[in-house]
Amino acid sequence: MKKIMKIALGVFGVIVIAGCSAYILNKAILAKEAGKKLDILVVVKAIDFRMEFWDSVYAGIDTAAKEFDVNVKITGSGTERDIHEQIGILENAIKNKPDAVVLAANDYYALVPVAEKVRKNNIKLVIIDSGLNSELPDSFIATDSFEAGKKAGKELLKLVGSNSKIAIISHVEGSSTAIEREKGVREGLSKEMEDNILGIFYSSAVQAKAYEIAKDLMMENPDLEGIVGLNESSTVGAAMAIDDLGLKGKVKLVGFDSSLSEVGFIEKGVIQATVVQKPFNMGYLSIKTAVQAVKGKKVNKKIDTGSEIITKENMYTEENQKLLFPFM
Repeated sequence: MKKIMKIALGVFGVIVIAGCSAYILNKAILAKEAGKKLDILVVVKAIDFRMEFWDSVYAGIDTAAKEFDVNVKITGSGTERDIHEQIGILENAIKNKPDAVVLAANDYYALVPVAEKVRKNNIKLVIIDSGLNSELPDSFIATDSFEAGKKAGKELLKLVGSNSKIAIISHVEGSSTAIEREKGVREGLSKEMEDNILGIFYSSAVQAKAYEIAKDLMMENPDLEGIVGLNESSTVGAAMAIDDLGLKGKVKLVGFDSSLSEVGFIEKGVIQATVVQKPFNMGYLSIKTAVQAVKGKKVNKKIDTGSEIITKENMYTEENQKLLFPFM
């Protein structure tokens, strides 16, 4: 009996020691993991092409990265047209296994397979600015592009009337922002204006190209009364063309975003209105949401960061000054 008791105590002792060792080892692993910073890869549309909109996004990302103490790397393709390059960046991301990827997609459809592959490899995925035709991303954080476009359409309608000829200058064909903003503009205009829209013209997010498009449209169509620019570069390019041709006030221009150039053209009366987004919020919330998703917290599938119409008449209010000059 004593011999059995000794054996039993010995076995119990081994189990206790093994259990304690496992607990200590597990605690050490958890402590190590707790001390490891999260790695978040941000993939933007065009890393080499800087716009004030994206500078504000980057500022929001930087603020959140410091607040939540995470490692953030920002990369992207050379231009917004480099869809295959963006796909390659995401393929490499899958191999390097960051904790989360924040993506501004260059194409609504073409990026879907690789983005879903990211998610299926247990990497959290947050989409910003331009969406994807997929339900797999953990969250989509952006301006509601359809509603923003609708605001622009309604504003132009007030300026030119329903019998006027107008044109829409967009950025990159196939991107969700271009698709949704165009739909919104058309919704905001009266149905009678549909036949008066000369067309949708793509600048490839290149200001110089938008300038040439707008200049050619105005020279070939002397009765053109209105233009909508669907992003910063398209708006500024059109504004420069209107100014150079001496058509300020005659050709009404409603645009998007709030660069210093756009603010100057609003003050000068070349741009009548612009839809201002909240890019700092977009950048900040992308990192905050990615961190929450990695930690297993529930996140909103869709977050609208909002937009406002800015005109010469309301641009000097305190709230709108904060939108136009967020760093001041």
